[in-house]
Amino acid sequence: MAQERLSMRKTREILRLKGECKLPHRAVARSCQVGTGTIADCLQRASRAGLSWPLPEGLGDDDRA
Repeated sequence: MAQERLSMRKTREILRLKGECKLPHRAVARSCQVGTGTIADCLQRASRAGLSWPLPEGLGDDDRA
């Protein structure tokens, strides 16, 4: 089954909760209503793209991580 892509809004929230609040994967997953594997994948993809919290100013919801 194909996975649905995370919205940039949800990706931004994951990065914020990990970077600013220092929450563990499980707490972030619960807050964002996704699996812990999704959190790990999102963080890995963001790292490969050179993104971390805080995000660059011009990055909008239509951009992809």
